[in-house]
Amino acid sequence: MSFIGNAIGKIVGGITGASQAADAAKDASQTQAASAQLGIDEQRRQFNALQAVLAPYVNAGTGALTSQQNLLGLNGNGAQQSAIDSLQTSPIYASAIKSGQDAILANASATGGLRGGNTQAALGELSPAILAQVIQQQLGNLGGITSLGQNAAAGVGNAGLQTGQGVANLLQQQGAATAGGQIAQGSVVRNTFGDLLNIAGAVTGAKKAGVF
Repeated sequence: MSFIGNAIGKIVGGITGASQAADAAKDASQTQAASAQLGIDEQRRQFNALQAVLAPYVNAGTGALTSQQNLLGLNGNGAQQSAIDSLQTSPIYASAIKSGQDAILANASATGGLRGGNTQAALGELSPAILAQVIQQQLGNLGGITSLGQNAAAGVGNAGLQTGQGVANLLQQQGAATAGGQIAQGSVVRNTFGDLLNIAGAVTGAKKAGVF
């Protein structure tokens, strides 16, 4: 009888030890999964922070691109004319016209040709020349802002790709950790069932042997 009792005790002890090991594996998997989730949350937080920092540059670049398209007539004649009219009423254009006129008149005054035809022709040609110059200058300025926005957008895109890859890796770790804990729990159930069968077999054998 003591032999059967010892055997059963060992089996019960094995079941208890396996159960404790499974609980430990489950706790470890939960800790690992929680750590992976913290990593996911931090990566997303950092991406959102970067996106917020670069958003003004992206928005400025988008607006500059639209203005470029307007000046070039890519958004229709109406938009182009409106963009040109806006430049003609701008302080930059007004300042350039005044400077040009002052320079022509000063030169004409110095040479005694203030009322001459050449002076009037030069004044007449000044406005379209200044407008063309201002348009080219504006396109160049807008191009710089567009490039800045493009680079910012590319930075956000690259950060998004890196964040996505990092999150995907952490999700895999999280899934593996959770699956490991589930497998450990399943192994305990399977092993426990087998051990119970061993106990039943030991008891049945003992009865047949007339031990009790």
